[in-house]
Amino acid sequence: MIGFVLTCITAFFFPGLIVKTKSIASGRKGPGILQPVKDIVLLMRKGSVFSKTTGFIFQIAPVVTLSCVLCALLVIPFANQKAIISFEGDFIFFAYLLALGKFFAIIAALDTGSSFEGMGANREAFFSMLVEPAFFILLATLAMFTGYTSFSGIFRHFFITGNHYVLVYSVIGFYILIQIAMIESSRIPVDDPKTHLELTMIHEVMILDNSGFDKALIHIGSYLKFVIYGALMYNVIVPAGWNRFLQIALFLMVQVAFAVIVGLIESFRARNKMNKNPKFILALSAITWLAFIIILLLTDKLILA
Repeated sequence: MIGFVLTCITAFFFPGLIVKTKSIASGRKGPGILQPVKDIVLLMRKGSVFSKTTGFIFQIAPVVTLSCVLCALLVIPFANQKAIISFEGDFIFFAYLLALGKFFAIIAALDTGSSFEGMGANREAFFSMLVEPAFFILLATLAMFTGYTSFSGIFRHFFITGNHYVLVYSVIGFYILIQIAMIESSRIPVDDPKTHLELTMIHEVMILDNSGFDKALIHIGSYLKFVIYGALMYNVIVPAGWNRFLQIALFLMVQVAFAVIVGLIESFRARNKMNKNPKFILALSAITWLAFIIILLLTDKLILA
């Protein structure tokens, strides 16, 4: 339960830290850290406007998407505690909960009848399909390494396996999760959330017809999804058996570091050309597969003749 509360609290500050980092990197004062939260409060005070071309799906999609993200959060453990929902193979449940939320966001964009939103939905679905193997290969690697197939079991026993290469696995997992988070959240280098050119937009073009309270729910879901991946990174690099107060401090530090990394990436890296994105995402899956083979070799589970 501590992890759930910490993640929700961190989500309020995470987008502001990204914006602040980008402002400092560009030599500007920029808005305050809580400005994105103020924007959400402002949106919540406004009513939602629905086009006559949209149907029931468009109206329920923001609630379903946010609900899926919150349910996925219940599967993530904290420190030495089991997750609120924990069972064998729960990382598959986690992945497809997020996929269900994204599915509703996609069909809601299609429900508007807009060619631009349909184009963004197509790209969102395509890129999510390409990055899915990287996530499952990474989790399969960790499951094979620890002998457990639940998040709680994997992260509780990750650092007590006695393997000398556990630090190498942590660094690889941290890097891969950062890239997956950037792709799943439609951030640079795959997409630029600040772009205003509809032909090159992905996530932002999908929510052009959303307004008011519904748009606030979509933004909250996006912020929570980022912090969820940050929680996974924390579990990969911090041993579960350490002191509880130290764990809380390290959790917050990892989340701040993740937000700063995202801000720096978006400050100094250009967005890929649209036709380069599939190659970039497939390269990530290839790196994950290579890491899987290396771990097989290092743990003597794959012997080359």
